[in-house]
Amino acid sequence: MCRKILITTDGSAVSRMTACAGVSFAQQMGAEALVLFVAPEYQYPIYVEIIPPSYPSEEEYRAAMERAGSEHVQPILDACAKKAVRAEGMTAFAESAALKIIDVAARHGCDLIFIGSHGRSGWGQLLLGSVTNKVLSHTRIPVLVHRLVKEPLPD
Repeated sequence: MCRKILITTDGSAVSRMTACAGVSFAQQMGAEALVLFVAPEYQYPIYVEIIPPSYPSEEEYRAAMERAGSEHVQPILDACAKKAVRAEGMTAFAESAALKIIDVAARHGCDLIFIGSHGRSGWGQLLLGSVTNKVLSHTRIPVLVHRLVKEPLPD
């Protein structure tokens, strides 16, 4: 039985639909949820002697990504609240989203990683997203891959 489920989001419509399925699954299992958004690390401009004034500082970038992460995580936390699923949300920074997902799941004692795969037909069914594929191949924590039957409408 699962006690704590890591639900990932990247803010996309596909991710939101997957996260909603993850919330329902957590409710059915009587588990709590940890909702995670992984932001890319700050990238310093290369081959530039002087950083352009419009280029954000590392602090500005991190603050903007924290805000974006909160915006992506909050609707999922709201869905958890509506279904009486205890949940917390977080934004993490990493070069590799897959490895960060695995690390966060392990550090927070998650029993399961709930992650999405794009719903495709034909040859596309054979392909998982690169993040999902890396999570599957690098973790010992059980992973539930949720595949959408149809693509969501564009935002």
